[in-house]
Amino acid sequence: MSADAHLPVLLRPAVDALAIGSRADGTFVDATFGRGGHSRLILEQLGPRGRLIAIDRDPEAVAAAREIRDSRLTPVHARFGELQATLAALCSGGVDGVLFDLGVSSPQLDEPRRGFSFRADGPLDMRMDPTQGESAAQWLARAEQKQIQEAIRDYGEERFAKQIAAAIVAARSREPLVRTRQLADLVAKAVRTREPGQDPATRTFQALRIHVNRELEEVSLMLPQALAHLATGGRLVMISFHSLEDRIVKRFMQQAARPDVPRRLPLREAEMPQPALRLMGRALRASEPETRRNPRARSAILRVAARTAGTFQSNPRIEPGAWWRN
Repeated sequence: MSADAHLPVLLRPAVDALAIGSRADGTFVDATFGRGGHSRLILEQLGPRGRLIAIDRDPEAVAAAREIRDSRLTPVHARFGELQATLAALCSGGVDGVLFDLGVSSPQLDEPRRGFSFRADGPLDMRMDPTQGESAAQWLARAEQKQIQEAIRDYGEERFAKQIAAAIVAARSREPLVRTRQLADLVAKAVRTREPGQDPATRTFQALRIHVNRELEEVSLMLPQALAHLATGGRLVMISFHSLEDRIVKRFMQQAARPDVPRRLPLREAEMPQPALRLMGRALRASEPETRRNPRARSAILRVAARTAGTFQSNPRIEPGAWWRN
């Protein structure tokens, strides 16, 4: 799929939220390049000495970034959890803005050989980086029924997780589950009812994709790393697409926007420590015209925060369970 065929979600609002303006000669990060919709608009607003670091864990996305002939652009193949090491190697100081467009890109969904979609038959892969880790088919072949049930229940919020896991284990005893249509048909038989307009396999495919790519863990890892590399006044811009990852983002921003006050220590207002982030308005959703043009924008949520001079005390690794579970 060409870059023109990929519709970046919340394109203008997300790039505007970076507030490039007077910092046009600064350093910005598009941590989910995809096919470069946001990156191209950022480059349009950067000055001649500006710099854009474009990161993606998908080798095909990185290859697409390298096709852009612009000396201000630095493509990098890396995961979210490697953000700190990536920026430390490329930047001597803080960056002026970081944009994350979480979830799966349209080219990944629309290409059957990637195995993300139940709408077309393809290998049951689902890895954002096909060069690393095990595919969905490999994991389903070895996982215990309880593990499969928990993944589908927790990451897909699927109420029929028990029935689906049992059906998967029974089916794999007869033949390997290696195709997306195999799994989609199996799930359709195991799910007794579904919301109007939603395919029975939607939640299961989402769950397996999140599990295979460790998506929630990666988001939890990168948030404090992004905060640590933001210069004062720099913007943290997050687009999320489902409730689990948005819950992580929301809670992290809320915690970082509260002063880190030691317990049982009386402080005057003037002595209160400054929080590490300042929340910039409320969460924003895609407009009705955008969702008509691009139905995948329906679930998108944009959250923005600005870095302050305050400090943030957090473990380098934030356990996902502490952030997205009720």
